[in-house]
Amino acid sequence: MNVLCFSVLAILCRFASSSEWCYQSQVTCTNGSHTCVGPDDWKEVAETCGHSKQSPINIVTKQVVVDSRLTPVQFTGYQETINAVITNNGHTVQVKLPESTKISGANLGANYKAQQLHLHWGKNGEPGSEHTIDGEKYPMELHIVHINEKYNSVDEAIKDSSGVAVLGFFYEVSANANNKYDGIINSLKNITHPGTNVTLPAVSLDMLILPHNELERYFRYEGSLTTPGCSEAVVWTVFEKAIPLSKEQLSAFSNLMFSDGTPMVNTFRPVQPRHERTVNYSGSYVFCVSAVLLLSSVFTSLYTLTV
Repeated sequence: MNVLCFSVLAILCRFASSSEWCYQSQVTCTNGSHTCVGPDDWKEVAETCGHSKQSPINIVTKQVVVDSRLTPVQFTGYQETINAVITNNGHTVQVKLPESTKISGANLGANYKAQQLHLHWGKNGEPGSEHTIDGEKYPMELHIVHINEKYNSVDEAIKDSSGVAVLGFFYEVSANANNKYDGIINSLKNITHPGTNVTLPAVSLDMLILPHNELERYFRYEGSLTTPGCSEAVVWTVFEKAIPLSKEQLSAFSNLMFSDGTPMVNTFRPVQPRHERTVNYSGSYVFCVSAVLLLSSVFTSLYTLTV
C-alpha cells in the first residue's frame, strides 16, 4: 500500500463517526473504521475535554506555591468496615462508597461525601498513573471521588466549579505484597469481563490508603474529571507519598478486559496543559508542626538545665 493510501486510512480512522470514548490502548483501525474515540480527540465526545482547566497535569515541584491553609484532611468514616461491591465497568474497576464516608478541613471550604473510588494503571506494573510529579509516572493511581454534601449526585455537583473533591493517591512497587489489598486483588479474577461485579470481603478505606499522619504532604489545584465529559468542577488533592504494592499485585489489574474485549491496560488520560493554574502545596503545615515540636524540645531542655 502506498503512502497516499496510508494517509487516507489515517484520516478515515481519525474522523470516523463514533461517540464511544476509550483509552489510547484501545484505539485501532480496521478497514478504515475507528473503533472508538481516543484521548487526543475526546473533545469530539465532550467539548469540555478541550477547555483550559483539564486534568490530569504534571506537577512541577519547583513551581508549587506553599499554602499554610492546607492543613491535614479530616477523614470521617474511613475507618469503618463497609460492604462494598467492586465492578468492572468496561473502563476501570469501581467501588461504590457509602455517603457516610466524608472528608473536610484542608481548606476545602465544605464537607464532601464519598461516592465511589476507581483506579488507573499501566500494564503489568509499568507506569500508568494519570498525574505525574516532575514528569515521573507511577504504576497506578487511586481516585476517591466525593461531592459537596449539599448535592445529591455527581451529575448535580459537576454544575458547581468546586462541587467535586477527588483524593488522588499514587502507588509504588514494593518488594513485598501489601496484605491489606488481598481482598481487592483476589476479587479481580471474578470480574475480568465488563459488567461483572463481586462483593468485597470486609474492607475499609483506611486499609487502602496510608496512615493519616503520612498524608500531611499533598498538592492542591483546580481541575476536571479525567474521563468524558471532563467537567471542570474538581478540587484535586494529590498526595505526595505513594502506597506500596508488589509487582504481582499491580500486574493483576492487567488481566481485566475493556468493554471491547481488549486487555484493560494503560487506563490513563495523558497529562493536560496546566495553563495559568496555580498548584499549591501543604508543606508549610508540616514545617510549622516540626518547628513547634523542635522549639518545645529546646525550651524543655533549657528549662531542665536551669532548675
